[in-house]
Amino acid sequence: EAYSTWLSGMAMLALVYYVNAGTFLVDPSVLQLTSAQAIGLSLGTLVAGWLIYDALCRLLQSRPLLLAGAVFVLLALAALGLQHVFSGRAAYVHVGAIIGTIMAANVFFVIIPGQRKMLAQIRAGQTPDQRYGRLGKIRSVHNTYLTLPVLFTMISFHYPMAYENGYGWAILVLLGLAGVAVRYFFILSHKHRLIVALPLGAAALIAAAAIVALPHPQPAMRTRVAFAQIAPIVRERCAVCHSAHPAQPGFAQAPLGVRLDTPANIQANAQRIYAQAVVSRAMPLGNVTHMTAQERTLLGAWISQGAKR
Repeated sequence: EAYSTWLSGMAMLALVYYVNAGTFLVDPSVLQLTSAQAIGLSLGTLVAGWLIYDALCRLLQSRPLLLAGAVFVLLALAALGLQHVFSGRAAYVHVGAIIGTIMAANVFFVIIPGQRKMLAQIRAGQTPDQRYGRLGKIRSVHNTYLTLPVLFTMISFHYPMAYENGYGWAILVLLGLAGVAVRYFFILSHKHRLIVALPLGAAALIAAAAIVALPHPQPAMRTRVAFAQIAPIVRERCAVCHSAHPAQPGFAQAPLGVRLDTPANIQANAQRIYAQAVVSRAMPLGNVTHMTAQERTLLGAWISQGAKR
């Protein structure tokens, strides 16, 4: 199951993020990368994540709490660093890919080989080397606590409010800690120990993440923003996809049927534009059309002033 999960995840990563690297993986406003460079960095982070994690486990295997703290720091730094390399959506997915790679590699390189060696010793009438069991347990414990954080990263693209802001990495860290607390609560509940502080702590962490994700109000513009000022922005940054005949490669029709190719359509979808392009900054997708912060501010001001033509 571990192997098939990792293989299917890598297949999805390749199909969505590598085949369409210019749309989903690269965000020019974050870092100017070619598709080949972005894919190379992506694969490099997965390999580096496992190698560093494995080295930490070997170095700190006799100090499990210190090891857990070191792994937490490793993943937090990965979230922070990836936010400055890929698009927000891709950064979240890659943190999940690093975790998933660690979990699958734990099974492949440590847990299963250790079990096989112990079973071979038992069949040979020898006393099994308990070291293999201890090492396997450490990796199994890590896999257990990483389950909920990796599941969130798998579905995180549904929540642009979390990753499309300057604090996406911090939000991911808070939600990851909440997932660990929830997992620990259920593990203890199997031993008939109910520690209410754990779900309450998880709820507090989720609330903190929600507060961090809140959009920051923009100062109101004193000057009136005319439709003529925002029309070129929508035409060049949005309507290349959201039109009857999209000009953006890879789009045969307007996503979700939302068209922004006429003044009436722009006005009718003003609140949608505000939510997606101004507040969450989830659109344009991967910022493929290079919408600037100033343009988003101008759009937000026009909509806040009533979105009048």
